[in-house]
Amino acid sequence: MIVAAAVALIQIEAARSGKPSFLNSTLTTVIGFFQTGASSGLDAARDALGSVVQAPRLAHDNAELEARNRALEAENVRLREAVSQQPEIAAIDRALQAEPNGIVAGTIGFDPENQSRIVTIDKGWQAGVRLDAGVINAEGVVGRVVAVEPFTSNVLLVTDAESKVPAVVQRGRWWGIATGTNTRVQLQYVSQDAQLRRGDIVVTGEGRSFHAGLPIGRVVQVFHAEGALYQAALVEPSVAFGHLGRVLVLAH
Repeated sequence: MIVAAAVALIQIEAARSGKPSFLNSTLTTVIGFFQTGASSGLDAARDALGSVVQAPRLAHDNAELEARNRALEAENVRLREAVSQQPEIAAIDRALQAEPNGIVAGTIGFDPENQSRIVTIDKGWQAGVRLDAGVINAEGVVGRVVAVEPFTSNVLLVTDAESKVPAVVQRGRWWGIATGTNTRVQLQYVSQDAQLRRGDIVVTGEGRSFHAGLPIGRVVQVFHAEGALYQAALVEPSVAFGHLGRVLVLAH
């Protein structure tokens, strides 16, 4: 009763002065504190519930984004590869213009033991490839076909020791035989009267596998043997065999 009387007196005194009482201010502050806490708790609960509900959708969206990124990366690789092949494609197209009956093929294999300079191409007799057909690219002579299957063929490179191609030195028209050294080509049986020198261009002579005038390479060294009937020269091939890609098989 005493506490109630004291509260009543406080309230009456506050009403007379026109100001909020101490008790009202305190009560309002306490209630506001609890309301704020309750509101924060409800917001946190709603956020947590929303995260749980959205989790499967977010996981699905992330998976889709990752799949799109992988697809874009694969497409970039494909486009870069296509761009890198364009110079070679343009070059073989130029060779095809000079030999419109030629058969475009790609190299798909080589001797892994490096015992012979033979490459496999992806065209065979089904595409019109014939035994002993000459093979070139935009740079010059590659070799000749030594085996033919329905869908593939083997090409003996001009650098192989078993390869022999009729050859002519452009300057002076001196004849010889171009045979492989396994890394380069050696021009043999050239008359001692020929005044060979470094830089001379060597081309094919007319033969069974090649037409005349196709580039074989360039002389890098001349060999003179005292009293020999012939002289020889080392020839750097025109074709870069280290990155041999598309080739052109000549029609008989």
